[in-house]
Amino acid sequence: MRSFWKEPLLWIHLAGLAALPLALEVVWLGLAIGDPIVPVPMELMLVAAIGVLPVLWMQLTRPFDIFSILVIAIKPEKLTQEQRSILSLFKTKANPVLTIAAGVLMLWVLWQIYRVAPLAATVTHLAPGWRLVGLLGAGLAFGVSNLFLQVPLSVGQVLFTSESAFAATEPYPLEQIRQDFTIPGLQVNQILPFTELESANATTLEEVEVISNK
Repeated sequence: MRSFWKEPLLWIHLAGLAALPLALEVVWLGLAIGDPIVPVPMELMLVAAIGVLPVLWMQLTRPFDIFSILVIAIKPEKLTQEQRSILSLFKTKANPVLTIAAGVLMLWVLWQIYRVAPLAATVTHLAPGWRLVGLLGAGLAFGVSNLFLQVPLSVGQVLFTSESAFAATEPYPLEQIRQDFTIPGLQVNQILPFTELESANATTLEEVEVISNK
């Protein structure tokens, strides 16, 4: 097993793919509210603009910082050398073609959901006047859906990195992390208990300190 596979946050974000169907179900319910108030292409463009473009732009320019969960993130200065090397992989291993292809795939999924949305009309029980609210809700849920696809996709690309390639990867410059990655929510010193990567890094730092003291 590759050493960086021991980083639990990689697997937590990869597992986020399991939440994709649930988020898409919320999209389906949102699109089922009321009757179309504008032409179908305009409704689809609204939902797509809210749900696809921000996530796609983020992943292409400032990738999501996977050292975070929900609304909390590890402060960049608290990341270990290995974790910063993993961040470097998110920049070097990212495939823009795959990212864009995933966005196109989600647009196709949106169209399929839109076609069957009337089937959920009996579930929503909201007046036709709530159509705009439904579209906005569908757009936000679609944005979450794209996040649950794009982030695991980028994690998967990193996980296929060989051990030798990881060993040769330089830690991402600390001063550039905030400007080059999207860091959500409140920043804290630590999210999970020490991982093996962190423990190994701490041991290495202690050895360096002992040598320097000598």
